[in-house]
Amino acid sequence: MQTERGRRTPKLLYDEVNLRIMKIIRVKTVSTEYPVYVGRGLFPLLTRRIALQSGRRVFVLTSPEIWALWGRDFLAAFPRDAQPTVLFLPAGERYKRLDQVERLAGEMVTAGVDRSSLLIAFGGGIVGDLGGFLAAITLRGIEYAQVPTTLLAQVDSSVGGKTGVNLAAGKNLIGSFHHPMAVFADLSVLQTLPERELRAGLYESVKAGIIRDAALFRFMERNAEAILRREPAALERVIAASIRMKAEVVGIDEREAGLRMILNFGHTLGHAIEAATKYRQLLHGEAIAWGMLAALRIARARGTVTASEAERMERTIAAYGPTPGFRSSVEALMEAAGRDKKNRAGLRRFVLPKGIGDAVVVEDVTDAEMAGAARWVFESARRISAY
Repeated sequence: MQTERGRRTPKLLYDEVNLRIMKIIRVKTVSTEYPVYVGRGLFPLLTRRIALQSGRRVFVLTSPEIWALWGRDFLAAFPRDAQPTVLFLPAGERYKRLDQVERLAGEMVTAGVDRSSLLIAFGGGIVGDLGGFLAAITLRGIEYAQVPTTLLAQVDSSVGGKTGVNLAAGKNLIGSFHHPMAVFADLSVLQTLPERELRAGLYESVKAGIIRDAALFRFMERNAEAILRREPAALERVIAASIRMKAEVVGIDEREAGLRMILNFGHTLGHAIEAATKYRQLLHGEAIAWGMLAALRIARARGTVTASEAERMERTIAAYGPTPGFRSSVEALMEAAGRDKKNRAGLRRFVLPKGIGDAVVVEDVTDAEMAGAARWVFESARRISAY
């Protein structure tokens, strides 16, 4: 489609109808409050809401792949005399490291960053996590906004204020709490999301249903085909419900002193799988799916969940698969799990479902239980990898 001057119009529909029908979910914590906008064609809204004061320097952190797809549309939302400085982070968990933070901070200083500057994290969960940490420590803290471009980032990592980077020893072991000023979950960008990335994000929404939102779980249990087809109404319902659940939990427990721990369902062994495979074999959501299945085995054996409910959870996780296999060892998984940042005073904290829409944090999961779950995961993943 062409404009009167012969230039193509942006791929997204930037109109007031889209903006009027968007949802606004508010995150309210002890220390801050901010909106999460959920809708289509939200790029113009970004520039309206971030208060582009005269002279304020705006930085955009993104990946080359996302920028190639959406960079032109993103820049079109900014006035010509207020174009942002674009910074690039290579794609992949192996780049979520301190050396990249130092490099990017140096580029921001060279470009004239000051305490009035704003950083926009425009990408998936890695860009959001690292970008939030970069904003938290640059000049001891500047404002930032999240514009997540993957389903997983929209439903989980962009909300809640957790930022961080990985060490060789484990995932997110260095970080801080630094909330964004706003989150813009633009569903239009999901149209270019690869199928595998979509499924990886949907595992996090299944998690949200299992731990606290039985209605979301039932919807995902019954409507997997429509959701995987990316039917707009179905996908928007899943995204909005997932965000509301996390916003509610974060509002109650901002710093993970209690309730917020339930958001880590599947993450103990999930993070261990990522670390043991050097972040090269699975997407984050896929590792969490394996971690949830492992936690369900422990929950079944302990009787915290009934066999019928466990089977429903397992079937629903499988409905958003297939979950890829991976190669590692039980010993590597156990070693990585021992370095998990959720451990406190020598106690291993583990999240187990109590039923659909309910979960509990326990501190007495034994080495034998962990090893049994890790062995099951390892054997199951190895069988898949063999095909």
